[in-house]
Amino acid sequence: MPLAAESRVAVCGPASWNHLIVLDRLPEAVPHMQFALADTHTLGGTSAGKVLHLADLGVATALHGLLGRDADGEQVTAALGRAGVRLEAYESERTERHVNLMTAAGERVSLYLATPSAASVDTIDRVESALAAAEVAVVDLSEMGAAIVERRLAGGTGAPIWTDLHDYDGAAAFHEPFLRAADVVFMNDDATDDPWALMQSCLDRGPRLAVCTLGARGAIALAASGERASVSAVPVDVIDTNGAGDAFFAGFLAASLAGAGMDGCLAAGARQAVVALSSEHLHPAVEVR
Repeated sequence: MPLAAESRVAVCGPASWNHLIVLDRLPEAVPHMQFALADTHTLGGTSAGKVLHLADLGVATALHGLLGRDADGEQVTAALGRAGVRLEAYESERTERHVNLMTAAGERVSLYLATPSAASVDTIDRVESALAAAEVAVVDLSEMGAAIVERRLAGGTGAPIWTDLHDYDGAAAFHEPFLRAADVVFMNDDATDDPWALMQSCLDRGPRLAVCTLGARGAIALAASGERASVSAVPVDVIDTNGAGDAFFAGFLAASLAGAGMDGCLAAGARQAVVALSSEHLHPAVEVR
């Protein structure tokens, strides 16, 4: 797979075609009517967000994901192509698709309209091989990602795994193998009132570094050695919060590959998050001009 061999970072996980609907408030659980403030159809998926920002930062990267041979898959492929992202697509019966109900404050409800079919053993073999050839393997939460990390936990070898646990609460069973297989873990503070304790509980299961984003309050990091670091958020006029965490992840990873320490990586992540926050898309490069 020549694209994978050239990639310093290989990313495995979701890319989707989404309909974003902006509301003044999230809907109550009662019959009613609301008027949308805005809406757009655009590229989605946490892995798509990461590769867009890694490519923007000049990191040789490739996305390995499941796509259907359908109109949504064509839209995903075209959007990534506009951004110059290397895509290695694997066969699925359908392309992932969401409707995201959003507010200006960053609240979100994601409605999954379609999810990919299960990856074949051959597909998982090929993705595992591509990840092993990279310098860093980013394995995002997904069924295919779960198969990859289970193989690693069973004794498989390869590049160090970085994973994004998103709104992890410290106990979710699906996240556990990702956490235990990872070298570096990211999360946000949506499900905890003590992010330092949450990060320490993650490190106790094996990773060397944990990073937690705190929204408008910035981000913090904790190393297995006990070293702590923090960064404030960069001021920005927020257009849309979709993909900000993925942009932060990419900025942090790119800085780490360049040899920066924890403080430098956090600062780079905060700067890159601004790119996503300033656009209605995961990255402005996917916009049709």
